[in-house]
Amino acid sequence: MNTAAELIQIMLAPGIMISACGLLLLGMNNKYSLVVNRIRLLKEEKRSSDHQELSQSPRHGSIDLQVNKLFYRISLIRNAVFSYSVAVALFIISSVLIGLNKINSPIELNALVIGFFLMGMACVLAGILFAAVEVWKGYKIVKIEIEDPS
Repeated sequence: MNTAAELIQIMLAPGIMISACGLLLLGMNNKYSLVVNRIRLLKEEKRSSDHQELSQSPRHGSIDLQVNKLFYRISLIRNAVFSYSVAVALFIISSVLIGLNKINSPIELNALVIGFFLMGMACVLAGILFAAVEVWKGYKIVKIEIEDPS
């Protein structure tokens, strides 16, 4: 029979992944805020300029293109945040199942624990992939801004 301290130590093993996901979520939320702020600034620039003059300038097209691409980036960030959040939930479930498995020895939950933990890892991987695509798209948007003739 395990002591309470051993049980808590075993249950907290997925806690490392929960902490890692928390850091990833913090970074993604920061990116989300920056992208939303950039969209607002571009929209304000478009509204504050003379519509007739702006609609005939290359800047008008550049702003529209950037806003569309930034909106796509927001969807990637949303997907990454969702993936990390689901991963946290799966890690919490695996931690609870570890505790239940140690308390009720006759019930064998090892396969279930491993399954939930691996699903959590798959969600982290999905979030990382969404974040990587988002970084790539962000680079392309900066390139549009640099190449803007106005």
